[in-house]
Amino acid sequence: MANIDLKSLNSCFLRSQFMGSAFNTRGMQNIGLAFALDPGLRRIYANDFNGLQKARRRHLKLYNTHPYWNPLLVGLFLSLESKIAQGVFPAHSLPKVKSTLVYTLSAIGDSFFSGSLLVTWSLLTVIFLALGQFWASIILGLFLFLFLQLFKLYVFYQGYVQGLVFIQGLKRWNLINWSGRLKIMNSLLVLCFWLVIWPFSWHILIFSIICSLALIMAWTCLKVQWGREILLLAVFVLIFLLPWGQIGL
Repeated sequence: MANIDLKSLNSCFLRSQFMGSAFNTRGMQNIGLAFALDPGLRRIYANDFNGLQKARRRHLKLYNTHPYWNPLLVGLFLSLESKIAQGVFPAHSLPKVKSTLVYTLSAIGDSFFSGSLLVTWSLLTVIFLALGQFWASIILGLFLFLFLQLFKLYVFYQGYVQGLVFIQGLKRWNLINWSGRLKIMNSLLVLCFWLVIWPFSWHILIFSIICSLALIMAWTCLKVQWGREILLLAVFVLIFLLPWGQIGL
């Protein structure tokens, strides 16, 4: 078994950026995953062609996760394959570990990245544009894009070096709770957007009061774990049943 050289690792990382390009309805991102892993697998099983073929087949099964986690999973799978080649990790355990990691990270990615952080970026961009700050929106987009690439590079490296140990550390990031906090902030950004495009009047003042009360209730729901139905019912009462709420809208 040969160690993975830096050139092969770089190739795996770059390929992990384009795994969705081979998306299919049968295996979803499986072809992209196998393609991204291949340079590393060829180094791991440099003198074991049968082992290489088995490793390739292991990663052609169903695979789908949030695209921002692909570099992490590619690095982690390379780490596990190295352990399999050394005989310190059983190959038959990989599918179970793989499915658990993939679907868990997919849920976290959908909640934090797609459902919260991307919305924050979109709202900040439209606020900057509404204020006429075109270059501020461009700089914000470039900064977040650069930060995303550094994030992918970091998790790829940690996934390869630490393996499953890094997943334990990832729990301490508490991304699920951070997604809830970002959603609260996004609600404030929506209010800021309306304040920018809507000239001040009593209507916007009342609308702001309603939104502020709704935000307080949303924060309370996060703290005491109330159901969303309670929040929706309270917002419905504020907007449609109270006379001053009807006037405000």
